[in-house]
Amino acid sequence: MARDPKYDVLFEPIELGPKTLPNRFWQVPHCNGAGSERPGMQAEFRAVKAEGGWGAVFTEVCVMTPDGDVTPWVGARLWDEGDIRNLSLMCDRIHDHDALAGVEMAFPGGLAQNAETRAPGRVVSQIPSDINPMGNGRELGKDEIRQLRREHVEGAKRARAAGFDLLTVYCSLGTFPMYFLYPFYNKRTDEYGGSFENRMRFTRELLEELHEEIDDCAIGCRFAIDTLEEPYGYGDLGIRHDGEGVGFVEALDDLVDYWDLNIGTLNWGEDAGSSRFFPMNHQADYVRIAKSVSKKACINVGRFTDPDVMVDAINSGQCDVIGAARPSIADPWLPRKIEEGRPEDIRECIGCNVCVSRWEMGGPPIWCTQNATSGEEYRRGWHPEKFSKATNAENDVLIVGAGPAGMECATVLGKRGMRRVHIVDANEAMGGHLGWVTRLPGLGTWSRVTQYREGQIDKLSNVQFVPKTELALDDVLEYGAEIVIVATGSKWDPVGMSGPTHTPVEGVSADADFVFTPEKLFVEGKKPGERVIVYDTDGYYMGASVSEALAADGHKVTYVTHLDTVGSYMRFTLEEQRQYQRLVELGVELVTQSLVLAAEPGKAALLQVWSGAESQVEIDSIVMVTQRNSESELYDKLISEADLEEAGIGAVYAIGDAWSPGLIAQSVFSGHRLAREIDSPDPSVPLPFIRERRVIGNGEDTYTLDSSSIAVPSA
Repeated sequence: MARDPKYDVLFEPIELGPKTLPNRFWQVPHCNGAGSERPGMQAEFRAVKAEGGWGAVFTEVCVMTPDGDVTPWVGARLWDEGDIRNLSLMCDRIHDHDALAGVEMAFPGGLAQNAETRAPGRVVSQIPSDINPMGNGRELGKDEIRQLRREHVEGAKRARAAGFDLLTVYCSLGTFPMYFLYPFYNKRTDEYGGSFENRMRFTRELLEELHEEIDDCAIGCRFAIDTLEEPYGYGDLGIRHDGEGVGFVEALDDLVDYWDLNIGTLNWGEDAGSSRFFPMNHQADYVRIAKSVSKKACINVGRFTDPDVMVDAINSGQCDVIGAARPSIADPWLPRKIEEGRPEDIRECIGCNVCVSRWEMGGPPIWCTQNATSGEEYRRGWHPEKFSKATNAENDVLIVGAGPAGMECATVLGKRGMRRVHIVDANEAMGGHLGWVTRLPGLGTWSRVTQYREGQIDKLSNVQFVPKTELALDDVLEYGAEIVIVATGSKWDPVGMSGPTHTPVEGVSADADFVFTPEKLFVEGKKPGERVIVYDTDGYYMGASVSEALAADGHKVTYVTHLDTVGSYMRFTLEEQRQYQRLVELGVELVTQSLVLAAEPGKAALLQVWSGAESQVEIDSIVMVTQRNSESELYDKLISEADLEEAGIGAVYAIGDAWSPGLIAQSVFSGHRLAREIDSPDPSVPLPFIRERRVIGNGEDTYTLDSSSIAVPSA
């Protein structure tokens, strides 16, 4: 099917200096945990996007010198010949699909921890780091500034040697040009400090030197045009889009081939804003001003997943190119699906920022709630849109439970050609716990997990959803399926069993009127009293969301956690600050580093973890958000009590929360992994994946990719 003509503008080529962007889709630089040390993963992760129609595909942040080492975070590197060779594989694979390969060249300065290199830091002004405890640096002299520019140029030449077409100078979110530009960091009194012209001098000189030596690559800037007001940004010590932000673009426009624009500071949750707090294209009011002064292509980001919004952004004059990180992770084939006239098949990003969390935690590979193949393209050989016919496709499959794991498993099994897949659920609709979780404050976009899979299942003639059906053990045995997959999910513990204490909360009983779990509130509709404790030892979104919902409904809420902040995992998803502020605005009392020891109608006993001090809180109700328990009774009975052979059942598996409660991303992955490997010798055990590593004694280390290989120097 041909694309709708209203989307034609998205597929027009754009001239970028000496290069031509084949369309208006730009995978902006984003981290995936591969760096330069996992060349196979890096190459295939990016290649799938180029194959999927992204006209430009970039690396993650790419550090040019050893003393920009961001360890324990994982970034790419272009320090030496070995890095050139490793990243050249990425460029080659992107070029295989006629896309442009881009690199985000960075020197983090005060952001760099140099935990691996242990190199001394270099800074514009000697002020301790605002992000790294005990981080400091040596203020650069003028000769050292010239040397730093030279190192940037040499790094750019290494990037060109690797095959990159687009060389982006990273002028945003904690990299060196911005340490000069922002008064927040720059306290100098020489020609590199003080006036606006002086503060952008380093960037001007750097761009001039790059053009002197490189004329066959497009050179651009990724620039944060607004550092925002306090408390989200630097206020008067930063830049604003309608002041020095647009002034920077105007002053340097003749020295760039493109502008990749965003907003924010090291508090990059205002840039990569989660859907809990930010709508699609939320940066538009800041970044559109660039087109009033720039003659060059302007790229904007804003979690674009809707092609109509993309077209409007271009036709309205907001920008020239649609930039995306998270939407390209959730669906590497997003442009291709628009071009092929099937936008309904787009696997839309839900904006949960689990992808961000993996980088923030310092650990590869990248995870995605929507796309289980993300980061697995090379390691496991998975493609988001291509599925092999299962060798045991003649079998019928019964999946009990239509939550995230069950839906994903059914979808992939259907695409792998299984003869008949029935996904059975007691509820009327698919989605499992997402049916009520998506009604929590700000989480409506998470319903895309269900919507995408419903749409795919509707198209698969060999997959059938059977609603409003509860299956007991005998029902499963008599169903007639050769393979049974239990995806019955989990429920919140009703007595307060938790990781911190490994014991229930004294006085808390499942049948007590004053005791609640999230399901009792949002599924059963049970009403709590006026004064409510929300006890959160889970540490992600649930405790904070329950507190917000109850406070907005007029309850006096006390949030108690043993952790040091509200929903500590939200620190990694960049949601912590805004969630904290929202609860404070609603009048929620926040009690951290504390345990609920006991509860009874009228009061609860708290213990301060560090000091051992005890206190009492007057309550009418308590909501237990402590741990989830797998609903695995059916699975346990099948494998321990049933005569599977007599029932004609060859295999029984458990997936998702029914096996082990975790993130939605993990449930989706669990269902996907089993379906991908349903015809392996033992699908209950994951197949080995490729480990990119050095092995002593080989003389050289070899990374394989399909039938080709590249060698890197041995230790």
